[in-house]
Parts: sequence; structure tokens; C-alpha cells
Amino acid sequence: MKLLSIAVPCYNSENYMRKCIDSLLTGGEDVEILIVDDGSFKDKTAQIADEYAERFPTIVKAIHKENGGHGSAVNTGIANASGLYFKVVDSDDWVKEDAYLKILSTLRELAGGAAALDMLVSNFVYEKEGEKRRKVMHYHHILPKDKLFTWEDCRHFTKGHYILMHSVIFRTKLLQESGIKLPEHTFYVDNLYVFEPLPYVKNMYYLDVNFYRYYIGRVDQSVNEGIMISRIDQQIKVNKIMIDYFVDRKQELLKNKKLYQYMRNYLEIITTVSSVLLIRADTREHLEKKAELWQYLKSKDKMLYFWMRNGIMGGTMNLPGRGGRKISVEGYKICQKLFGFN
Repeated sequence: MKLLSIAVPCYNSENYMRKCIDSLLTGGEDVEILIVDDGSFKDKTAQIADEYAERFPTIVKAIHKENGGHGSAVNTGIANASGLYFKVVDSDDWVKEDAYLKILSTLRELAGGAAALDMLVSNFVYEKEGEKRRKVMHYHHILPKDKLFTWEDCRHFTKGHYILMHSVIFRTKLLQESGIKLPEHTFYVDNLYVFEPLPYVKNMYYLDVNFYRYYIGRVDQSVNEGIMISRIDQQIKVNKIMIDYFVDRKQELLKNKKLYQYMRNYLEIITTVSSVLLIRADTREHLEKKAELWQYLKSKDKMLYFWMRNGIMGGTMNLPGRGGRKISVEGYKICQKLFGFN
């Protein structure tokens, strides 16, 4: 059995996938790299995947499938993973070798322990085009370092600090047994990937290393604000799935106060992002969609709705009139500068 399976979803990725895969190959035989070609057709993505599989047959596996979107490619990676642990690395991102080797060493040590490691967390770095200063998303003021811990041991997650796809390595069987299945032909499903498995996570470990390099700068990137607005229906779809998941499991989640608070706060952030994008679009249709999203939340759980609606972010996102919407957008811009997201 491999120690770590890494899925690399690829869609017309020939211009940057080599940098990603080359950075992963430094993990050697402990690693299984699953290059998931998600129906690429405009370039040589499929040929490049096959080339690496031929050159490194004991490490790389090329998987070709019909186009189903990023979530479908992740689902395929999970289904085909044979490693003890599982990681997703997008084809335009890469990893830092020294941190990578430290992570593999840590996983190797923990693999034989009495308590199963469910989720390993590490730092990621925003590699933002045109900016010399690189923002590091770290967790050393929130999570205990260099030891196994549970949700009860976590300190408070501040606004802007959440466990993202770039941060996590899950135990493969945990993902498979959780039954997670990301929706196809839908962007922004990474929020589901770091949300739905959490009730199954008991034991965690935080390694304070800058492992994942998250590239931001392509004009066609899904996190580009203009593109997010054009795909707002997919953002809303993911938002509603998260609401449903949280509400359906609320009584179970309430048994673990720290986990409940974390998931509730993360849902609040996603709903805020959906709301501000709909405000930024500034059309009657988009404002109606915002109202409908909040009404959907209210219909699912009135207590959750009132908690979120009366909070700082919910209140700011629902200020009345054009002046109120302007304040909402300005607040969002301040958060962009503080937390470094697009």
C-alpha cells in the first residue's frame, strides 16, 4: 500500500501541469500520483498524463474520463486511491519539496500508531501573480502543533482562517466511508470537500510547514471575481448543499461543541461570499437570488437563520437600499486586503 495518494485533476492543463507533477514526484515510491484527465480536448493534457505514467509506472497512474468538472475528477481520485492517505493538488498549483518530505515522514510515523490519524493540516501559500509578498495561511495560533489532537483541543478560528482543500490530507478510508460525492459540472465544490467529511474526523495533526503553493493569477481561474459572478448559480448550489448537510446533522453536531461552531462559522462565511457576489453583480435578478438564498436558509432552520442574519456579516450583507449595498461591498474589499483572497 502506498502511503499517500495524490489526485491531480486536469482539464486542458498542458501549460502548467508539468510543474505540478514534477513537484509531486520528489515524494518517490511512498506516493501514488493519480493524474485525472477530465475530458481534456483542446491540448495535450491526455498525452502528457500518459507520458508520465509510462516514465514512472510505479508512481504515476493516468486516468482518462469524460468531462464532469473538478468535483467529478476528485470523486474519481478518491475511488481509485490505494494510499493510506489522500490529497488533492490542482494542476496549476505545486508543493514545496522540503515541506513535502517532512509531511511524508510525519505520515509514516503516525501510520503505525495506536490512534488513527484522520486529517493532517499544513500551511499553504498564496502565489499571487504580480505580488512579491506571499501570504501564508497558517494555523499555529489555532491548532496544537506536532501532536495528535481532537476538536476539543482547537482554539477559536478567527475570521478568514478556515481549513481549505489546500490545507488538508485526509485518511483515504475516512473519505470513502463518509460517502462524500461532489456534484458534477459544478465549481466551488472544494468547500464541500472540507465540510462534509468533518463529522467523521476525530484525530488531527498540524504540521507548521508551508507545503502547498496556491497559484492565483490566471484570468480564466474559477476564483476570479468576475468569473465567480458569472457562475453564481453554482456557488449558490454549493451553498444550499452545505445548508442542507449542516441542518440535517445538526443534532449530531451539537454533541461536539467545537466542531459545531466551526462548521456553523464556515457556513456563515460561504453564505457571506455568495451574498456579496450577488450584491456586486448589482442587478434586480441577482438581488432577488440573494433574498431567495436567505429565505432558503430561514425555511431550513429559523434559529440558524436568525443567528446568521443578526451577526456582523449577515447584518452587513443585508443592509437596505443602494447605500447599504455600497457599505457591504466596501466591507468585502477590506476583507480582501486583510485576508488576501480574490
